[in-house]
Amino acid sequence: MPLNLPDRLPAIELLKHEHIFVIDNSRATQQDIRPLRIVILNLMPLKITTETDLIRLLSNTPLQLEISFMKLKSHTSKNTPIEHMKAFYKDFDCMRDERFDGMIITGAPVEQMNFEEVSYWEEVSGIFDWARTHVTSTLYICWAAQAGLYHHYGIPKYPLEKKMFGIFEHHLNNSLLPIFRGFDDVFYVPHSRHTELRREDILKVKELDLVAESDEAGVYMVMARGGREIFVTGHSEYSPNTLDVEYKRDLAKGLSIEMPKNYYRNNHPDNAPLVRWRGHANLMFSNWLNYYVYQETPYDITQIR
Repeated sequence: MPLNLPDRLPAIELLKHEHIFVIDNSRATQQDIRPLRIVILNLMPLKITTETDLIRLLSNTPLQLEISFMKLKSHTSKNTPIEHMKAFYKDFDCMRDERFDGMIITGAPVEQMNFEEVSYWEEVSGIFDWARTHVTSTLYICWAAQAGLYHHYGIPKYPLEKKMFGIFEHHLNNSLLPIFRGFDDVFYVPHSRHTELRREDILKVKELDLVAESDEAGVYMVMARGGREIFVTGHSEYSPNTLDVEYKRDLAKGLSIEMPKNYYRNNHPDNAPLVRWRGHANLMFSNWLNYYVYQETPYDITQIR
């Protein structure tokens, strides 16, 4: 799929080396079709890494996408150059009158705080409300999934005794849903979190459908409003070395951290990861774009309600 990305975005050159088809704005303006407008609210600290991980997955369909990046006015990124933020990101206030076919809201390193204690909670929860009337389908990832389910449906999160960290086997509760077309009976997903959602809380809310889970990692995917809201607790977008970087970073800090489960070949941290989740990740993002964005969004984007 050709992705229409801002000129000079670092991910463009990185992904060209992986033979992923991307085009910049200059070329896209010469094509007479309407691309799908996708906005990414990137709350992760290493924004360039997250941009690249998500774009890698969004590239794998025949659809042309126009990618925009949103940031919070109430929070300043400390780990990404200010020049990058100014060049590629816009405040929500500058985008609130726009409409988008799809939206991705990422995780954030604040999961051990109560939601209301997060400094940007008021702004981000306002964006959750805005998405319901300005976006055809919104994909909430990790902390964003917890936060969105709490804000919209009152679902609490609970602290874990130890970090959920590694690659875990999952199963489908409804294999007929379009989001799961092409999936095997079991599939693998990376997790990296200190808190959890509980299935009994999800099942109490009639508007929610628990569509995939893991015996070990718990709730994975929850769907609402016919797929206009999809909440995913894991990190399907992670690149092969992400958990390795996290693990060795925390070891270097002297933190108490267990080796990621089911991750390294022969369960030894000197070995390369055994990658078992990328097929599922590509299918999930492709299915989301096709069945929940492209097939559902109006051609006249102003008609999104």
